[in-house]
Parts: sequence; C-alpha cells; structure tokens
Amino acid sequence: HMALILFFETGLFGVFVAMDLMVFFLFYELTLVPMYFIIDQWGGPNRKYASTKFFIYSMGGSLGMLLATQLIGFTAHTFDIQTLTQTWPTFTGADGSFLGVPIATVKALSFLGFFVAFCIKVPVWPFHTWLPDAHSEAPTAGSMLLAGVMLKLGAYGFLRLVIPLFPDVWISQFNIFGITGTVAGLFAFLAMLGIVLGAYAAWGQTDIKRLVAYSSVNHMGFVALGLAVSALAYGQAVLGGGTPIDAQTAILATNGAVFQMFNHGLSSAGMFLLAGAIYHKTHTRDMTQYGGLWVKAPIYGGIFIFTSMASLGLPGLNGFVSEFLVVRGAWPVFTGLTLIAMLGLLITGAYILKGIRATLHGPFNMHWRDYHLEIDVREFIAIAPLMVLMLITGLAPNWILSVINASVTRIFGG
Repeated sequence: HMALILFFETGLFGVFVAMDLMVFFLFYELTLVPMYFIIDQWGGPNRKYASTKFFIYSMGGSLGMLLATQLIGFTAHTFDIQTLTQTWPTFTGADGSFLGVPIATVKALSFLGFFVAFCIKVPVWPFHTWLPDAHSEAPTAGSMLLAGVMLKLGAYGFLRLVIPLFPDVWISQFNIFGITGTVAGLFAFLAMLGIVLGAYAAWGQTDIKRLVAYSSVNHMGFVALGLAVSALAYGQAVLGGGTPIDAQTAILATNGAVFQMFNHGLSSAGMFLLAGAIYHKTHTRDMTQYGGLWVKAPIYGGIFIFTSMASLGLPGLNGFVSEFLVVRGAWPVFTGLTLIAMLGLLITGAYILKGIRATLHGPFNMHWRDYHLEIDVREFIAIAPLMVLMLITGLAPNWILSVINASVTRIFGG
C-alpha cells in the first residue's frame, strides 16, 4: 500500500515538472497504475467495478491525448513544451497540411484529444461519472490523494498545455442547434453545469463518501469556470478579435482557479479523512445510520464542522477566497453563467448542512453507545496540518496567492 502511494507520488511529480509532451504523457499515465491497484486491492465492496471504471475512463481519455501528442510532435517536429508554446499557435506547416490533412483540422483534433482527457480528469460535467464510484470505494488514503491531488492534473493540463497551445481554437465560434458562441464559452457552460448539478447530486446522497465525492465535482467546477475565462482572454490577447477582456479580470479568474485547486486539495482531503475515520469505526457510510454522534465524539464533531465550513466557503476560511476570485473574474465575462452557478453555491450550503445534521445532530442512535467513535490521535495528527492551512489561508491568503499571482501575471504578459 505504501509502495503504491510512493509510486503514485512519483507520477504526480513527473507531470508537474515535465517540459516535454511525451514525458508529460508518460508520467500522466503512470499515476493511473498505482491508483488502480490501491482501489482494487484495498477498496470497499464494489472496488472491482469502481477501479475498472476509473481505469477505462482514464485510459479512454488518455488514448486521445496520446494521439494528440504525437500529432503535434510529428507536425511541429518537436515535443518541447516551451518551444511549442511559442510556435504551435501560429504553426501553418510547409504546405498548410500534414499528410494531406489541413493544419487547422490537425489543430482541432489535437485540441479535442487534450480537451476530453483533461475534462475526464478534472472532472468536468458530463465526464465525471467515474468519480463518485472511485471515491466511495477507494480506501481513505486513496480518496484523499485522488481528490486532493490527482484531479488537479487535469486542471494543470489545461493551464500548461491546452490554453497556451490552442488560443485560436478557444476563441473560434461554434453553432449547435442554432446556439452560437465560443469554445471557451462552451467550456464555461460545462463548468456551470458541474457546479450546479454536482451540488444537487451531493444534496441527494445518503452515503457520506459519495456526498464528498459529488462535492468535488461542484468545487472543481469553479476551477473550470476560471480556466474558461483564462482561455478566452489568452486567445484574444494572442490573436485579437471579440470584445477584449481586461487583463486584470483574466488574472483574477486564473488566480482563483489555481488557488481553488490548492484549497480544494485541503478541504476535500480533510473531508475524506473524516468520512474514513467514522467509517472505520462504524463500518457503514450510510448517514441515516449515524445521528447524534456529537455526544460520543465532540472533538470529531468540532473538526468535522470546521472542515465542512472550509469546504462550504465560509469567509475566514480558505474556500471563500478562491471561489470569490473566480466569481469576481468570471462575472464580467460570463455574467449569465456565473449567475446560474450561484445556485450551486446555495445548494452547497444545503448539502454541507445536511451532512452535519445527519452525522452529528438529532437523537443519538443507541446502536453506537458501546462503540469508540472519537477521533484517534493518528487521525488528528493527519488532519491537523490541513486545518492549520485552511485557517491561515483563509485569514492571510497572500502567503501563497502572491506566488500564484506572479506566475499567472507572466502568462498574460504582465
């Protein structure tokens, strides 16, 4: 189990430091193998189904990503990401084609390969359906790593590859059933659906781990919304066209998206640790079987409320800052979609309070009267650093936001 976690960590580090497209792809794929075995060997009763579904979804998206990587490399004659960032957006080919296929088509197909792969990983609605099963069946450590870090590979892929390599695709127009818009606008629409429908799905759960899993779809929707603003602004900055987006607005939205990746990693990992802690003692994930646990586990209850409020986005805790930045940056660009997404924020409060009420409040279920339900020392040691970071980041976010802003500002030529 520990060896697989270290193997998984190796793949993660490889993705975040890769400067070559093929190396990026290889490490990206490498993360699938240990996570598959962690779920398959140490997961819940339906672990075989969940691990297989997770692997097939991820491999399906990665196949398109591999083809897109090879298409770009063989067309541009380099896999170097820095070189491609500078040359690929304006690349036209020797005769305007590659193997008889127009370069514009090659770029569109390459974009599609990367787009679907990273949408699955984030996950963006409707590519998210592998996530609840994988999260709910994974062991606690697997769920924490999956939500805390692995989902960010998709968002990082958008920021590192898809936005800088395809500015022309992002600002291109589409027409579906008489509805016109930009590809970036379509991405924002999917992000909005993830925020709203993810929140509604979480609200309807009675399984505590599935509730937290669907909350990841909801929270990562804010990341996708911020990235949609970034994509549209970058495309317009590089190629012009359309109503120019203020650089400060784009920087705000992108800062929020990256910051939300960090904050979601803290709060979701903490929530999965707490869900796993109560599951290991009661051997059930059904919240209707809990009830009134505060009287048996007051310390656990306090930590549960604190972490839930961070996930909710309570001002003073980390989740508020990043979601505010995304909304502030997205409002001038996708006003209508951002307004609808606020419905998701409302329902977020509903499902968080539902989880707190079902677990801690109400009549105490006498079935648990002889059970030890209080948080263990090792569990407290594991979640304490996350709680400290949630509080510090909520009260003084500039300790990390200044680092994020420095990188984001460089993207937009600041």
